[in-house]
Amino acid sequence: MYKYTGEKGILVAIDCIIFGFDGSDLKLLLVQRGIEPEIHKWSLMGGFLKHNESPDDAANRILEQRTGLNNVYMDQFQVFGKPDRDPVERVLSIAYFALIDIHKYEKQISDEYHAEWFPLDEMPSLIFDHSEMVKLAKRQLRYKAALHPILFQLLPEKFTIPQLQALYEGVYQTTFDDRNFSRKLLSTGLLVKQAEKDKQSSKKGAFYYKLDQSHYLENFESFLNLVPNPDKFF
Repeated sequence: MYKYTGEKGILVAIDCIIFGFDGSDLKLLLVQRGIEPEIHKWSLMGGFLKHNESPDDAANRILEQRTGLNNVYMDQFQVFGKPDRDPVERVLSIAYFALIDIHKYEKQISDEYHAEWFPLDEMPSLIFDHSEMVKLAKRQLRYKAALHPILFQLLPEKFTIPQLQALYEGVYQTTFDDRNFSRKLLSTGLLVKQAEKDKQSSKKGAFYYKLDQSHYLENFESFLNLVPNPDKFF
């Protein structure tokens, strides 16, 4: 068996930045670290890559082991590799961000790792370079959300326009004009209006909609105008 002489091994970690939406706020799922160093401090979902698996397989395995979640939207976005990022050994981290509807998955979250949801503006201090990971994951999320309807992954199958607006405002941490947002959204041709209304938020109620994925490609260009001046958010 051949080996590369003179080279030392490097550990590869997988870290998952899990964004969730509870109907009004965008949140981040964190766990308390179970090993030294920094034991009991807040951390992203993470683990080490095994010799017999791909990074994508490892990310799905770690996510399911730590949270009980599977079949959720995940996207690999960056490798973090500063030599001193982990005080124990030389560790590269491949970072993923995931999107889930909190209400859909809240009963599956495992208690074993003391997982807890935090609003993005109330995030505690994190171990190592995990805060930097979250910062860059938010930027990547904003970029992709301006080009693709990935934020629908955070919503239930049926949703209202005010819910969707609250989600976009949470992601971009800004306020959109109600009428302009609604007009641009409906002009995309991506939404199918339902007969039912959500009457919990007001007496008049708001109609439910569903995403029409079959027309996404043909209406792609109109979706790009949903977020005004997206360049300022990156």
